[in-house]
Amino acid sequence: MGRELASSFPAARAVFAEADDVLGFELSKLAWEGPEDELTQTHNAQPAILVHSTATYRVVQEQLPDVQFAAGHSLGEFSAYVAADALTLSDAVRTVRRRGELMFRSGQERPGTMAAILGLDDITADRVCAEASAAGSVCVPANYNSPGQIVISGDTAAVQRAMELAKEAGAKRALPLNVSGAFHSPLMAIASPGLAAQLDTAALSTPRFPIVSNVTTKPVSDVEVARRTLVEQLTSPVRWTASMQTIVAAGVKQFIELGPGNVLAGLLKRIDKETSCRSMGSPKDIEAFQGA
Repeated sequence: MGRELASSFPAARAVFAEADDVLGFELSKLAWEGPEDELTQTHNAQPAILVHSTATYRVVQEQLPDVQFAAGHSLGEFSAYVAADALTLSDAVRTVRRRGELMFRSGQERPGTMAAILGLDDITADRVCAEASAAGSVCVPANYNSPGQIVISGDTAAVQRAMELAKEAGAKRALPLNVSGAFHSPLMAIASPGLAAQLDTAALSTPRFPIVSNVTTKPVSDVEVARRTLVEQLTSPVRWTASMQTIVAAGVKQFIELGPGNVLAGLLKRIDKETSCRSMGSPKDIEAFQGA
């Protein structure tokens, strides 16, 4: 994860080195060598993904077209603020490491789970979650990823009920996810005060370009709005479909996905077929972009 990138580009190597220094341990070694079961723990995965995304951005930033907006899916919103120079890499690494610890702890104190629902529209998914919820048992939409792809989250019993109700309502598939907690649901409220306190120590500044919030789906340029919505994100759904539609409605047709994988490019194809998206996270991807 990012090893070839750091080997090929000094700018990327410097990002990994800074993260290692900030955290006081070799996150780079964990990202590059594993073990995978340790890397995928949320308190390690979150800073590792942020560092990989930022390292990619630092390599290509001088060659990017004029950036009008940025957005990030859940954790990726912190990477977007780093790219916009609103959050330093050091503050971001410390914050997402703490975010991961708090989310993991919340999952232990209030256990829950998540599931992917494929083939339902948003209104039906909302209804299914409401019907599955009972006194003291919660199920809510957690990610509106694209038309027909929604992730639900909450107490295990309520999520299991929602999966059955979703199938009855016509869902093509209902898949349990291997997660350590009910992310983007009210069960994460335990983590909110700690994340707010951590963000209070970060020197947030006005972003160079607007960041479209997961929570509001609106462009954010105000520092205090950024601080507030990054905390609200813990217990609110990721409204990715509407966030992308906000950017498209402003006239943007070209998107670039920075970091590991190409999941967001795939989601964008389902959201708006008239857009294009290039995914970059490896030297091969970057060389192709530079050649083009």
